[in-house]
Amino acid sequence: MDSQFRPGEVVYIIIRNPHAQDVAQVQQAAVVENPDNPSELALFAHETYYPLSDEFALFKSEEEAEQAYQEAFGSVDIEGFYG
Repeated sequence: MDSQFRPGEVVYIIIRNPHAQDVAQVQQAAVVENPDNPSELALFAHETYYPLSDEFALFKSEEEAEQAYQEAFGSVDIEGFYG
């Protein structure tokens, strides 16, 4: 996976809220050198480094990420939804 991305590249991920697992959002992240292992890449989002792995679905554009989000989680604009 690492070979697809370069340090400094901006990507979009769908990330879950660690305090409410039923809440997710599209988040911008930067691909950076892993500060703990400079030979590996990491994602930097929310002032945190995440090892770049297959656990993350990475998208080149926000539109791609939003479409994947809608397919995975649906829309909150559902009739009768009060939340």
